[in-house]
Amino acid sequence: MPAHLMNYVIIVPLVVLMIWRRISRNFGRQPIRRGRMIARIAIFAVIGALLMLAGLHDIRLAEGLLGGAVVGAALGFAGLRLTRFETDPVKGDCYVPNPWIGAVLTALLLGRLVWRFMALTPQMQQAQALAASAPPGTSMQMGYQASPLTMLLIGLLVGYYIVYFAGLLVHHKRYQQSHATTLA
Repeated sequence: MPAHLMNYVIIVPLVVLMIWRRISRNFGRQPIRRGRMIARIAIFAVIGALLMLAGLHDIRLAEGLLGGAVVGAALGFAGLRLTRFETDPVKGDCYVPNPWIGAVLTALLLGRLVWRFMALTPQMQQAQALAASAPPGTSMQMGYQASPLTMLLIGLLVGYYIVYFAGLLVHHKRYQQSHATTLA
């Protein structure tokens, strides 16, 4: 198998698995796992902070990320209002997310990734042809790596999930307290 195809053999199944897990978390009862939610909040915060560093080189990227994070935070609050909390005898405390918000966010991200891949494939092929004909040691960087729209969608996801998971933790604590007082 050619070396350039080995990347696809490894990456494509991983991406499909990540997409499947993301989609399955948008539907039905999801168990509340405080440790995982805290870890996700931290991971998304670090990703957002690292991507904001790209704004040091191109302010449009920072604006896209920040704008997406603000809209994502608003969606996170809306998602919290539409989330139900339940107690499952097997899974314990669970939440039922609004499937529409998660589905739209996932569709936006996937659509953008597919669009970027389709737009970049000819440019990457052209870059490979130019790199093959260029003298050794020549830098062949192209300007297609940065996109404010992609950063906007990433910011949308970062803002949404930070607010949503933090809100789930707060609401879960309230749910436990109210549930404990009704049982007592």
